[in-house]
Amino acid sequence: MAKKNMLQRELKRKKLVLKYSEKRKSILDELKKVNSLEEIFDLNEKLQKLPRNSSRIRVRNRCWKTGRPRGYSRYFGLCRNALRELAHDCFLPGVIKASW
Repeated sequence: MAKKNMLQRELKRKKLVLKYSEKRKSILDELKKVNSLEEIFDLNEKLQKLPRNSSRIRVRNRCWKTGRPRGYSRYFGLCRNALRELAHDCFLPGVIKASW
């Protein structure tokens, strides 16, 4: 199980991403349409004034069961350990153990 503070940090980041997504998107759209260098600098300054954690790239995928950040499978939202455990217990429909 991941540390509680790490999980809370991720929740905080997700909330900030939702809160600032419209503002960030509008600034980035304006930035694509700008021609002058001074306007580009102004818009970049506006972007930099937004909180760092409001950027989507800073959100880390974590297992919903254990909170583990590594070995993450997007299809199930689980880390490899939890995926294996649930597959062996037949809780994941359509998942079978490979044999060749």
